[in-house]
Amino acid sequence: MNGKEKPDKEIPVILAPMAGITDCVFRRICFEQGCTGATTEMISAQGYLSAPRMLKAYGDLIKTLPGEGTVYAQVFGREAKWFGMAVSAITELGLFDGIDINMGCPAHKVTGGGNGSALMRNPALCGEIVKACVEATKLPVTVKMRLGWDENEITCLDVARAAEQNGAAALTVHGRTRSQFYAGKADWEWIGRVKQHVSIPVIGNGDVDSGESALEMLRVTGCDGVAVGRAALGNPWIFAQINAALRGEMYTRPSYEEVIETALRQAREMADWKGEKRAVLEMRKHFSWYIAGRRGAAKLRPRINQAETLNEVEGLLRSLEDRA
Repeated sequence: MNGKEKPDKEIPVILAPMAGITDCVFRRICFEQGCTGATTEMISAQGYLSAPRMLKAYGDLIKTLPGEGTVYAQVFGREAKWFGMAVSAITELGLFDGIDINMGCPAHKVTGGGNGSALMRNPALCGEIVKACVEATKLPVTVKMRLGWDENEITCLDVARAAEQNGAAALTVHGRTRSQFYAGKADWEWIGRVKQHVSIPVIGNGDVDSGESALEMLRVTGCDGVAVGRAALGNPWIFAQINAALRGEMYTRPSYEEVIETALRQAREMADWKGEKRAVLEMRKHFSWYIAGRRGAAKLRPRINQAETLNEVEGLLRSLEDRA
């Protein structure tokens, strides 16, 4: 695709999973802006099975809202048997369109237990986990993965093949190793190699932050779609921008009025769900992302982080209105 050609089929533009970010409220806003698929935050396979059924933390993770599009439950762990049992239980909820297996999270608290991107060090185990999940559900099972553990341990081709051979319906490949975390440049060439190595759909992830970069990733990798993570923080309109680029259309950025109204709407919906005090606390990072790059934003952030009510936050956000 050269940026002028229009796609002959819908190209997935997916919200990548982010812990503490991709809850149902944020997902719904992204869907409204043209996101075509999303996953929940990470759900521990063993934790979900071991925790009391009504434990609020897990209730929050599996919560969905009317108006969301295609949502997969993302599960993490390290043992195939726990994956299978958890996927079976989550499927029975009837809330999700599929299951996504996390083999990409680089966080120390996740990989330290052998979960997330630590699984990339054992392609055979990755295959066993995919098989257990596929056998436990009639829903499609996908895999979110990285290139490997580090530059000396690139295992994405082996993991991709193992996933495909054991029934995975699609792969999302982040073009970085675990050791890179989110630093450096994503290696799109490796994503392209994965695409050439398997016959199932491959979604590219890493450094897609505009319509132009989405088109370039599709061109370089030949992948079937793109996943957007950090570029969506404070900017759910990234999905509208990418879809406009895919259609060969112009994109108009939202006004600051629309930005703050969206931020406040997200906060109010969070308050309805979790109560105002908790919503204000959890939304502080989102507020900072929404106003990032605006003149006066840096000085305003400490005041936002000290605010205790939505009315206080609204006043602070509107104080930047005329200072673009």
